[in-house]
Amino acid sequence: MARVGAGGSTNGDEWRELFARSHVRDLDPSTISGVPLQPVYGPDDGEFPGLFPYTRGPYASMYRSKLWTMRMFAGFGTAEDTNARFREILRAGGDGLSTAFDLPTLMGRDSDDPRSAGEVGKAGVAVDSLADFEDLFAGIDLAAVTTSMTINSPAPVALALYVAAAERRGIARAALGGTLQNDILKEYQAQKEFVFPPRPSVRLVADVIRFCAAEMPRWYPVSVSGYHIREAGSTAAQELAFTLANGFAYVEAVTAAGLTVDEFAPRLSFFFNAHIDFFEEIAKYRAARRIWARWLRDRYGATHPRSLQLRFHTQTAGVSLTAQQPELNIARVAIQALAAALGGTQSLHTDAFDEALALPTEKAARLALRTQQVVAYETGAPTVADPLGGSHYVEWLTDEMERQAEAIFAKLDDWGRGSILEGVLAGIESNWFQSEIAEAAYTFQRELAAGRRVQVGVNRFTEREPGGDAVALLAIGAEVEQAQCKRLAELRRHRSPGAVEDGLIAVREAAADPTANVMPAIIDAVRAYATIGEVMGAMAEVFGRYVERAAL
Repeated sequence: MARVGAGGSTNGDEWRELFARSHVRDLDPSTISGVPLQPVYGPDDGEFPGLFPYTRGPYASMYRSKLWTMRMFAGFGTAEDTNARFREILRAGGDGLSTAFDLPTLMGRDSDDPRSAGEVGKAGVAVDSLADFEDLFAGIDLAAVTTSMTINSPAPVALALYVAAAERRGIARAALGGTLQNDILKEYQAQKEFVFPPRPSVRLVADVIRFCAAEMPRWYPVSVSGYHIREAGSTAAQELAFTLANGFAYVEAVTAAGLTVDEFAPRLSFFFNAHIDFFEEIAKYRAARRIWARWLRDRYGATHPRSLQLRFHTQTAGVSLTAQQPELNIARVAIQALAAALGGTQSLHTDAFDEALALPTEKAARLALRTQQVVAYETGAPTVADPLGGSHYVEWLTDEMERQAEAIFAKLDDWGRGSILEGVLAGIESNWFQSEIAEAAYTFQRELAAGRRVQVGVNRFTEREPGGDAVALLAIGAEVEQAQCKRLAELRRHRSPGAVEDGLIAVREAAADPTANVMPAIIDAVRAYATIGEVMGAMAEVFGRYVERAAL
């Protein structure tokens, strides 16, 4: 492999031109011993970052222009509790917020719903209305900070609440930057936090994408998520294939709703897991970019380079963390973060070492952020784009990831008779995705139980006697639920019942009209302090509620 320098190939010349136009950070591109480093290495007639098919990265200059966003996932207790954690993350050097909601919110239920009992504020922040969103982001400049919200079935309502909260502070929706997960297909496949049946749910995803394309140019309206597919037990190749297939399905749904692919594809984003098999993860990210570029160009007719450039967020693998010897998780997370960086992620969340035991403490969350900062500023990993490109092993493994994914796409295309969207829906309705993930998880667990696969501290190198200091854990008490329900009761007493009912009627009417976009009606309803549960209930009256059929 030769250093990119003098030469005359088209690829090298085109890359040099792109790189020259890039804004490059003020940094010393050299090793710790003072060896100067080029921004990329390889033959002039090879692949380059920033050029189709983007295997080596979506941008010509990669991290020489901008490091990945250090976006720490946070959410627990009340909106005030999480607001304090957000402020601490920003003080510690985080430059993006990522919001974890509690289970009732993710299921579209209010905190005083009987089915929410015992779960309010436990696995994320409890939010019910605009009042909570105003407290959640109090004192944070929403025009300067990008925010990610990990929520799916109620995603349109969460986005409406964010827009309404910002506009009350004089921040226009067009100025807001961030990402809404809004990936409902993977809920049926893996995470199971769905409310409505699949087809109207996909319509809501398309409505959000159309709304953002028209009114929120800085917002990513969907983050197609393989993370939860992997956490449910899939293989890396299944995570890759199922995630991209869902992305193709959304492309088909939105183009069917009237937009051209280049009108919205530049604002699609992805969310991948960083698991513990270092090289497999890097190969997965490289294959994902290549597959997306080729399919968007050749299958869906995209022509804009940004439509072809797959950009993704990464989170280290929560499922890989162990309750046994939890300090070992610090090493696991560091390795996974390095894989994400070498694989070219655009933003990263590092798990805290205590997350196998409870929600992270403030100290553990800060250590997780510091882990990213060590990777970014001490290892030299960001200095050269795709530093493992050209490795015989990494290139072969990238090809193998692509081969396995294409076999799955062919199956879905056949089931959908030429439509990936219909193929994905058929796979959900027949429980094929669920069965494939369950089988992969079962196989992995059998290998652990048999000792054929080693998990340090769990099935080898275990401690016979507990040792060391106990890990301090974050506990969410019953008082959080009591306070949230009391706050919600106060809200219901003081808002205008007529305005709420008018808002909910408009939501039902928009949901019943397949040509309408539900987002404007939802924004109006939440401005009147309609709650998440009430808005979701209004749409459920039109769409119905989905009950998964058990696989036999």
